Parts: sequence; structure tokens; C-alpha cells
Amino acid sequence: MTLNIQLANFDDPALSIFLEEHLAEMAPHSPLESQHALDVSALRQPTVQLWVAWKEQRIAGTCALAVLTPGHEELKSMRTDPDFRGQGIASQLLHHVLATARARKVDRISLETGSMEFFAPARALYKKHGFDQCQPFGSYIEDTHSHYMTRTLHPEPTSR
Repeated sequence: MTLNIQLANFDDPALSIFLEEHLAEMAPHSPLESQHALDVSALRQPTVQLWVAWKEQRIAGTCALAVLTPGHEELKSMRTDPDFRGQGIASQLLHHVLATARARKVDRISLETGSMEFFAPARALYKKHGFDQCQPFGSYIEDTHSHYMTRTLHPEPTSR
């Protein structure tokens, strides 16, 4: 299944709804101080790029990269619509975003996700795509509710 993946159109009301659902879905699983997802206004910043995957004329998933420092970016707003989970959409979207970063000569991608069971599928996805556990990065601090991962893009690691 091939997705139509493109940069976000923030004027699309469906995107705002999708992103609000993302925040609402994660909220019960993390204490407020451990919630690091970006809202729509933060995703619109010039240092952030958000991609949207479309399937059947619906938003199937999103994924963003936010610049931390030159050559180091953070993966943000990774979500697959619950109706499309288990169909490989997250892997396709992640592959697209990593290829885009590699083409822009980004050296490292890092991410923060939850440490709770709810986030286990996300951690497994990232591990499958070459991310390894790491220490907090950027402005993050040690947090038992957070799990930090990173990977280099040059050279591309072999599949696991």
C-alpha cells in the first residue's frame, strides 16, 4: 500500500482535529509535566516540518521533525489514525521522514516517547527502524515517564 505523503496544509481543519485527537489520546497515559507533544501552533514554527500521510482521502498519519541544533533534529507528532493501525503506515511515514532528513544532511534524529505500556508499540517501531535508547537530549531531563531514543543517519544502519 502506497501512501500519499506531503507537507502539512495547516489550513485543513481535518489536520487540526487529527492533531487534537493525538494530544487527547496520549493525555491519560502521562502526567502533565511529562507530556511533550506539540500543539498546532508549535508545529507551525519555521524550525518544524510536519508531514501528513493520506489514505482513502483521510489523514492516516502524521510525523514531524523539529530542529534541535544544526544536524540534529527531533521526531515529533508521530501518530497513526486508530482505524489504520497495523497496516504499516507508521513505518512508511517514518521511512519517508528519515529519507527527507538524510537528503538535507541531518546527522542525527532523536525522540522522546512514553515509558508506559501504552507506548510500547511506538518504542518497538523506533527500535525496528534503528533507534537506540539514549540519555535525555536538548532541554529534556531525566523522567521515569519518558523514554529517549536516537539514531544516526550517516551512514544508514542496516535493518534489524
